[in-house]
Amino acid sequence: MLNLIDRRLIDHLDWSLILLVSSLMTIGLLNLYSTTLGETLNGVPIYLRQAIWFSLGFLVMFLVAFVDYRHYQTFAYVIFPASLVPLLILLAYHLMTGGVHRWIRIGPISFQPSEPVKISLVLALSRFFSKNVKADGYLLRDLIIPFFGTAVAAALILLQPDLGTAMVLFLILFSILFFVKIRLKSFLFLTLSGLATLPLVWNSLKGYQKDRILAFFDPGLDPLGSGYHIQQAKIAIGSGGLTGKGFLGGAYTKLGFIPARHTDFVLCNLAEEWGFVGLVVLLVLFLLVLLLGLQISLRSKDRFGAITAFGVVAMIFWHTFTNVGMVLGMMPVVGIPLPFLSYGGSSTITVMVGIGLLLNISMRRYVF
Repeated sequence: MLNLIDRRLIDHLDWSLILLVSSLMTIGLLNLYSTTLGETLNGVPIYLRQAIWFSLGFLVMFLVAFVDYRHYQTFAYVIFPASLVPLLILLAYHLMTGGVHRWIRIGPISFQPSEPVKISLVLALSRFFSKNVKADGYLLRDLIIPFFGTAVAAALILLQPDLGTAMVLFLILFSILFFVKIRLKSFLFLTLSGLATLPLVWNSLKGYQKDRILAFFDPGLDPLGSGYHIQQAKIAIGSGGLTGKGFLGGAYTKLGFIPARHTDFVLCNLAEEWGFVGLVVLLVLFLLVLLLGLQISLRSKDRFGAITAFGVVAMIFWHTFTNVGMVLGMMPVVGIPLPFLSYGGSSTITVMVGIGLLLNISMRRYVF
């Protein structure tokens, strides 16, 4: 197998990025072990299931890394619409049966089809902006296709309903627009247009989504309902103090006061057991991953690679920023997992595909 791979690729593998990702995964696994001790899903301990997802994620990461990323550029316009097909299937099923449907189940395995859309959108936007270069910056008329594609994907996800993931798609789009240079008047028009549509967006939200946003502005409005997550998270994090209660010592989180403590609010247990110091260490590791990703983007030998790497960095950044802000009560609760720490196969594989793309682009800057 190794004989089939250009030796230069292996020589230029970015071990710093792999080491950082491995460190975050190790922290995530230990934290998951602590917060879900004794809990199982389908008879399998949750931390063990996540260990399996991490292993599969590493395998996928290397597979993605060793396929020349220019092939992804070639097929980007096929990959993106193909990634929307499972969303259409979910929507059809949703219309027939009603209720919330975010997962497709195949036997004992279930996956969330909205997750891979983030990567497919990054690839499609990268191809578009690498083939349609505007040296003076993009005007509104240049952005019709990217906006239409993003809006279609976001609408399908919003109908599930999944506000957080739909929001991330637009955040990725806007991040890439800044990277490729959007004209100021276009940016101002989009900003004002976005503000003008807020009433429409508000009216389209589900009742519980509105309650969560209202609870963000006034956590005491419904402390046992929509404000419960934020209130309990603050108590758990505050109880950790400066250095925390130590490994397996997060009693408040373990006693069940924190909803979704192994998924969206997994950070609470880490903060309770390792305190402010542990949180800072974790955020520094995330920062180093993002800085390495930006470095890969800036050093890429072509525009597609640069935009793709930046898009992946934007995806990880917005997930981390939103989740941490949400848990600390600085943002509304929108159901965004924390990369490498929250339990979940779909999100884990998606992030690892992104890391594989970063490694791919990094290695090939020497090979052209």
